[in-house]
Amino acid sequence: MKTKLIVFDFDGTLGDTKANIVMTMQETMRRMGYPVPDEATIASTIGLPLEAGFEIMAPGIGRERCQECASLYRIVFDEYKAMLNPQPFPGVCETLAKISGMGIEMSVASSRLSVSLNAFVRDMGLEKYISYVLGVDFQTRPKPNPDPVLQCMEHFGISAGETIVVGDMAVDILMGRNAGAATCGVSWGNGSSEQLADAGADYIIDSMQELTSLL
Repeated sequence: MKTKLIVFDFDGTLGDTKANIVMTMQETMRRMGYPVPDEATIASTIGLPLEAGFEIMAPGIGRERCQECASLYRIVFDEYKAMLNPQPFPGVCETLAKISGMGIEMSVASSRLSVSLNAFVRDMGLEKYISYVLGVDFQTRPKPNPDPVLQCMEHFGISAGETIVVGDMAVDILMGRNAGAATCGVSWGNGSSEQLADAGADYIIDSMQELTSLL
């Protein structure tokens, strides 16, 4: 495969935001009066749209209540963001610089809203490498549907056979497979290597630097 496009997930793949997400989710559930989930339960929902995550953690609360939880989550997340100051994972900036030098296009497709996603990409110094950022509010259907990857491919005019999707969760791998693209799981994020393999990942890497050997 001659790779011309990489579609990255963000949380748990490029950005180390797990602590932010866990603390924010727990505080949101606390303020909403629901049982506070543990870290493992929250981690299992990362990568899904917020409303879907709340449906899993508080079954039966209904769509309107899930939307209220999601709105509060975004407020609380901003409160914690400055305190925790999340950073890119080791090797991310160096590897993206190398991939950029290879002439390969890079994009991000995330279940995070565009405002937050673009701010992280900018604050982590990644915007000079990633030319297309696709938040969940601009996706026709979210992961694991293929639409985010298809939208990225359409933006660049690049085919599935020239695209690889890189992510830390099963939904990322399923999204890429559903779009007909190659897929690469990363072992340092919120999902396990076993979950990534079960989802059908073509490759699983243990460091970002390994990605260049696949291109």
